[in-house]
Amino acid sequence: MTTPLRLGIAGLGTVGVGIVRIAQKHAALLELRAGRAVEIVAVSARSKTKDRGVDLSGYAWEDDPVTLAKRADIDVFIEVMGGHEGPAKDATEAAIANGKDVVSANKALLAIHGQALAEAAEAAGHLIRFEAAVAGGIPVVKALTEGLAGNEITRVMGVMNGSCNYILTRMEDAGLSYEAVFDEANALGYLEADPELDVGGIDAAHKLALLASIAFGTQVDFDAVELEGIGSVTIDDIHQAADMGYKIKLLGVAQMTGRGLEQRMSPCLVPDTSPLGQLAGGTNMIVLEGDAVSQIVLRGPGAGEGPTASAIMGDVMDIARGLRISTFGQPAKTLRKARAARAAVSAPYYLRMQLIDKPGALAKVAHALGEAGISIDRMRQYDHTDTTAPVLIVTHKTTRTALDEALADFKSTGVVTGDPVAIRIEAV
Repeated sequence: MTTPLRLGIAGLGTVGVGIVRIAQKHAALLELRAGRAVEIVAVSARSKTKDRGVDLSGYAWEDDPVTLAKRADIDVFIEVMGGHEGPAKDATEAAIANGKDVVSANKALLAIHGQALAEAAEAAGHLIRFEAAVAGGIPVVKALTEGLAGNEITRVMGVMNGSCNYILTRMEDAGLSYEAVFDEANALGYLEADPELDVGGIDAAHKLALLASIAFGTQVDFDAVELEGIGSVTIDDIHQAADMGYKIKLLGVAQMTGRGLEQRMSPCLVPDTSPLGQLAGGTNMIVLEGDAVSQIVLRGPGAGEGPTASAIMGDVMDIARGLRISTFGQPAKTLRKARAARAAVSAPYYLRMQLIDKPGALAKVAHALGEAGISIDRMRQYDHTDTTAPVLIVTHKTTRTALDEALADFKSTGVVTGDPVAIRIEAV
C-alpha cells in the first residue's frame, strides 16, 4: 500500500486555515489525483485555544514551529507564518536539516535568504516550493519552471500587488485622493500590518526578485530592485493619464540586458487597451515573454485564503506525485550572480508640471528637453484660474538618465514651480 504524504503546517492564519479546509474537503480527490493520501499530521500556531472555524482536533499540536519542523512523522513542512527572520527562518532551516521538503508562502524569507536555503535543501536532497509566495493563486512559478522551460525568457512584467491595484483603480473610479482610498483599503483589511510593505512596493518587489531568479537563472537579488511605491500618485495623474489613453499601475519589470539584470518596481503608464491597462481591483497579472512563445499573460487572484491555499496545495500535490524540481528551476549552485543594472532601455515618459503663466514659459521647458536630447510627442495644457498652468508632456523614447538631466535643468528655467512628476510609459 502506498504511504500517505504527511504534512506539518506552521501558521494557522488565513492561509493556514485555507490549507486545512482544502485538505479536509477534498481528501478523496487529492488521493485520487496524487495516487496516495495527503494527510495533515501536526500544526503549530501562537494560540491553541483560538477558534479558527475548522476542526483541528485530529492533529498533533506544537507550540514551537521549530519543534514541528523536527517531527519524525511529517514529510513536508508548510511554512505560512511570514517574516524573513525569527521563527519562520529558524523553522525552515530546521525542516531542511531534518530531512523535510518545504512548501512556503513566505516571499520575504525567500527573496532575502532564498539562495542559501535553496543550496541547503538541494544539498540534502530536498525541495523548497513557493508557488504561493509570488502571485497567490496564479501558477506562474509552474509556468516558468515547467511550461516555458524550453524558452529563453526575455522579460517578466506584471501587477503583483492586488492592494495597490485596488487603490489605483478605486481612485480612478470614485475620483478619490490617494489618502482617502488608502484609509479605505486599510479599514477593509486589504493592507499589511505595515502598509508600507504594500504601497511602498516592497511586497511586490519580493515577488519580482523571485521571478527574475527563475526566469534568468540568477541568484535572488532583492536589494538590486529599483523601488518606488504609489504614494506620490495623485488623482490628477490618474485623470490626466486617462486623457492621454493610459492607466497607471504599480508595475514590476525584470529583463536581462547587455549591462546586467534590470529589476524595477514602480508606477508606470500602460495603454488603457492593453491587458494590464484593463486590470481592475485586487487582481494580479503576470506577463511572461520568451523567444519561442512570444507573450503569455496569466491573470488571477493574488491573495486571500482560497487562492493562496490552492497554490500551497498545488506544490504539495507535485511532491506527492514525485515531481522533483530545483527550487529556482535549475540547481541552486548553478545560479549566477547577476550584475545589477539600472533601467536604461529607452521608453516614452509622462511628465506633469506646473508652469508660471507667462510668455515663453513652455519654450524654456522645450529647450531644456531638447538640450537633453529628448523630443516631445504630445503636449496638453489644462484650464487654470491661478498664476500657474498645469501642463502634460508625453516624450518620445528616451533614457532615464537623459530625463533626469532635463528635470535638473527645469529648476534653472525659472518657470517650473514645485517638483515635476515623471512616470515611465511601458510597452506591453
